[in-house]
Amino acid sequence: LTMKTGTVGKWYKKEGDSVEKGEPLVEVVSEKATYDLEAPASGILRKIIAEEGVDVPVNATLGIISSADETVPKTETPEEASVNTSSEAEKKVPASPAAKRVAREHGIDLSAVKGSGPEGRISEEDVERFMQQASGAAPRIKQTVQLTGFRKTSADRLSLSFKTAPHSTIFMDVDFSSAKSLHEKTQMSYTAILVRAVAKALAEHPWINSTLQGDQIRVFEDINVGVATATENGLVVPVIRNADRRSLNEIEAVLRELTEKARQGRLSKEEVSCGTFTITNLGMYGVDFFTPIINPPEAAILGVGRIADKLIMVNGNVELVPVVTLSLSYDHRIVDGAPAGKFLQNVKKKVEEEASLE
Repeated sequence: LTMKTGTVGKWYKKEGDSVEKGEPLVEVVSEKATYDLEAPASGILRKIIAEEGVDVPVNATLGIISSADETVPKTETPEEASVNTSSEAEKKVPASPAAKRVAREHGIDLSAVKGSGPEGRISEEDVERFMQQASGAAPRIKQTVQLTGFRKTSADRLSLSFKTAPHSTIFMDVDFSSAKSLHEKTQMSYTAILVRAVAKALAEHPWINSTLQGDQIRVFEDINVGVATATENGLVVPVIRNADRRSLNEIEAVLRELTEKARQGRLSKEEVSCGTFTITNLGMYGVDFFTPIINPPEAAILGVGRIADKLIMVNGNVELVPVVTLSLSYDHRIVDGAPAGKFLQNVKKKVEEEASLE
């Protein structure tokens, strides 16, 4: 029973339980999706190797299924395998795998840490306590939350994006009168309206709808717009595929379904994969504008601020107009400032023209 890189979420069986081939056996969190791995064979779940909450690399063994008369071989857990690759000096210090991991990450010599466990075994808490004491009057920790599942995947992806892609962000105010009017007439969400405008603009600016692989810029044929969605388990990005070929009504229907699935934690791998551009909206929190981080491996991301009434000169007259500030972050290796500005200008034009949104 093996898997690709991910986090073990929940085991549906205990050691010693009977299992049937094809039966859901363990929940896995990977690439911002939660799914079940099925039992590859019928038999007895002899051993659970990867415990719940453990991050597991590609093709690692999660558990062992055997018939009643088979002998189960000795198999290292992912944490044991990690420990066995550490230095000889580290092996001689009695410490938990978590303690050794934290010590390695912070360059701490475990021989200097006093263990509180049986026979002086060092725990993760002992290492953290040592770090606090070493740093002097460090603030006390109220709670420690392990990054797992969606949060860890999101953190890893965004860290990679910010380290590898030179971000640049431009801002533009958009008259939201037409979008607001359309919303009030049809009850279409502002997000669906923006997806519609962005998808049409991407069709006219293909380099924004691209990715960098090695020394090649690859322009996507499909326009798949992801919508960043906050959930109790962290940020997920469900994807509206072929958004440029869909009507506003179709986009609204798909968006509602995906948003509901996201909040229930029921998104499939297909529903969060193959995005080519992302929209993230913080307007509902009163945010005017911000600098969103690109969702790798995409070339750009659009941030949406709140709707704010502003005094603007219109045809020689000062009018109170609903305005939204759009923030476009783009990978400067792929997109230069001028084409980024033209794309954002096109999005603005489409949002301001109600006919182009319907």
